[in-house]
Amino acid sequence: MRYIESANNPQVKRWKKLLTKKERDKTGLFIVEGFHLVEEALNAGRVEEIIILENVDLPHGLDYGATPITAVPIDIIKLISETDTPQGIFAICHQEQPTITYGNSFLLIDAVQDPGNLGTMIRTADAAGIDAVIVGHGSVDMYNAKVLRSAQGSHFHLPVIKGDISEWISELHKRQIPVYGTSLENGEAFHNIQPTDSYALIVGNEGNGVSKDLLSQTTANLYIPIYGKSESLNVAVATGILLYYLRA
Repeated sequence: MRYIESANNPQVKRWKKLLTKKERDKTGLFIVEGFHLVEEALNAGRVEEIIILENVDLPHGLDYGATPITAVPIDIIKLISETDTPQGIFAICHQEQPTITYGNSFLLIDAVQDPGNLGTMIRTADAAGIDAVIVGHGSVDMYNAKVLRSAQGSHFHLPVIKGDISEWISELHKRQIPVYGTSLENGEAFHNIQPTDSYALIVGNEGNGVSKDLLSQTTANLYIPIYGKSESLNVAVATGILLYYLRA
């Protein structure tokens, strides 16, 4: 284990830059914070480096292999943390753009911009046993710190990739996988659809929903009836209801 004391160290500056999407895109790296996420990243074999607050013990029972580990003082921790109460452990991880082995179920995300929503949707897809999550153009960066915290490690459990939603719809149709959009306009209540062994669900932007262009390419468009006085459901909540319902 090495020790870095100065915030002016080039390595510290490199870590701090990873808080920006520009640097994450440039380097193909991202940073996770907290014991749980570091453990998930290690178990997935995605860690390139660990940073830990001096006098904080590394978690026991994990395979660190030859992973470089650097201890730092609290002032450096505060530079790279995006939480109010840092746990004092971080991991620098490499991004993946995995080759998808076509399974039975897909979640396609169109221009969702709230990081908490995106992370919750990825986590829900993981819990529902979805085979892959495709994050479309216009969505918040899937390696944003708030997205990572909300997903609680699900980035490391299933393929989560950036992609062109329209191209994915076309490919799914070729494979005879029904693709459901989400829309009140020209839609039908979700419980009128019979769950099947395979399906894809498109969910969209918090304010505008799924784009009309994408909705025109779907097998059917679904909505969740509102029985109370609320105008709508949160997109992440709606995603959870539909993903679980559509499972055969």
